[in-house]
Amino acid sequence: MSPRLLAALLVLGSTPLLAQTPDASAGVAHTSDIGFSYSVPADWEVVDTKPMLPSVQAEVAKTAKSEDEKKGIGCVQVVLTARHGDPSSVVVVVALPYDCYGTVMTAKDLPGFGSGAAEGIKNTFDISSAIHGAYTVGTHSMWVERADGVLKDSPQVKYTVETVCSLLKKGAVCLMAMAADKAGLQTFENGAVAFDGEAPAALVPATAFEKQP
Repeated sequence: MSPRLLAALLVLGSTPLLAQTPDASAGVAHTSDIGFSYSVPADWEVVDTKPMLPSVQAEVAKTAKSEDEKKGIGCVQVVLTARHGDPSSVVVVVALPYDCYGTVMTAKDLPGFGSGAAEGIKNTFDISSAIHGAYTVGTHSMWVERADGVLKDSPQVKYTVETVCSLLKKGAVCLMAMAADKAGLQTFENGAVAFDGEAPAALVPATAFEKQP
């Protein structure tokens, strides 16, 4: 599946939430059966996006260039969609299980996978000042891009858009934040993530952008 289509799923699934004012509800850790968990604070509203996922997948599938891409779109799982504040900061986590997709990605695929996912965001956001980083969480290589962004339809609010991707034993995962303020970005980066049974750690360490690839 094209990483750009993965990004489209990330953005299309979350864009409607940016304009809504959330209510607080319980958060904590959210898990995926491909082998990871990610935590958000209890005062972030966790949104059930399952009802809207089929329509989002159908919309994204219209731009698929092959049957393999359509299959990949159908395999994507939305693990978490959460929001906080007014204007809302939004966090979205998606997973692509290899057993459904039929292809296993390797370490050499990560940079292209991550950059392609981030590139697809430009369909919805005007992006500028992008910086990149590479680091590890436990034994897992991480790819990250942070950029300034404004929604093309609502340029009055400025966001920090950050995309983090990694490869697990059973699938690929991307986590995205559309942070309306510094606190929203810090919450995203400090969220505890655990991959393949390893010890939890902050998703994005302070040193992530010190050595840009």
